[in-house]
Amino acid sequence: MADFQLDQLKESAPVKLERNGKTVCVVRVKDEVFAIDDTCSHSDASLCEGEVTDFKIECWLHGAEFDLRTGQALTLPANIALQTYQVDIQENSVTVEI
Repeated sequence: MADFQLDQLKESAPVKLERNGKTVCVVRVKDEVFAIDDTCSHSDASLCEGEVTDFKIECWLHGAEFDLRTGQALTLPANIALQTYQVDIQENSVTVEI
């Protein structure tokens, strides 16, 4: 079962997905979709409220940036990577493996 339809995900507009007790931030960048933990590793803030630039998402609270592809913390004050999740795209169906 698909979590999203690809054409429903707006580019660079994060969407929150909650499943199995986890909250995940899902972001479309061109024809790719990435999924990363939604909570900033520096502070208890939702990344879905942040801005996306290319393959980076910025936490709205303190400006820490994370790589959507790897989860790596790119800027302080965050220095701990976030978990990423596999995303499968079949035609127009997008499924996040949590």
